[in-house]
Amino acid sequence: MRHSAIPGSPGLVKPMRLLGDPVLHGPCLEVTRFDAALARLIEDMYATMYAAQGVGLAANQIGLPVRVFVFDCPDDEDRRNLGHVVNPRLVEADGVTVTGPEGCLSLPGIEAGTRRFDHTVVEGVLRTGEPVRVEGTGFFARCLQHEMDHLEGGVFPDRLTGLRRRRVLRAARRASWSS
Repeated sequence: MRHSAIPGSPGLVKPMRLLGDPVLHGPCLEVTRFDAALARLIEDMYATMYAAQGVGLAANQIGLPVRVFVFDCPDDEDRRNLGHVVNPRLVEADGVTVTGPEGCLSLPGIEAGTRRFDHTVVEGVLRTGEPVRVEGTGFFARCLQHEMDHLEGGVFPDRLTGLRRRRVLRAARRASWSS
């Protein structure tokens, strides 16, 4: 039996869009309707993220090019950060830059050291339209920046250069999920 108090429990697991799918490589549209369909989308996103054992998921990763992401991500002090943001804006990305391992549910099994800022602030609204401000450090800051990239049509290999980028793209071409 599903329990609706747990994010994603009433949601349906949706197919993940993979690297190369056009929906991942274009900017997402602003959400204009705050209705039951948006609430369902967010629940489906949580369900899909949990099924894939991820810490964040953008709507375009399940084929809907709208500005929504969900997260259930620890920070470097192992504090849980759980939530969603509709129509997010990256208002701060600063502090030291850290190269750390990064993967993506749209590139299953592939990971590479990726440079990200250690502090991030995102502002947007909840599914109810209520304003929300999400601040993250460490691994959670990385997650927020990663999801914001998705909403702009980017994937983490876009942030890589040289040998690191070539290795990731070669691994993606050779992956069993590659078309």
